[in-house]
Amino acid sequence: MPAKSKAQQMAAGAALAAKRGEKKKSELKEASKSMEKSMTEKELEEMASTKRKGKKEHVSKS
Repeated sequence: MPAKSKAQQMAAGAALAAKRGEKKKSELKEASKSMEKSMTEKELEEMASTKRKGKKEHVSKS
């Protein structure tokens, strides 16, 4: 599943780094912390590798 915004893509990258042990889990913030717990490494990798061109910074929650 591709990321819908730059923020989501960056959060997935941070969660992926923590899952791989490249970053401390305690350094994660809200979205990336829940992503790290609920998604597999493959899902995170797919979301983090989404191209940023044409993506919005943030997507509204509605």
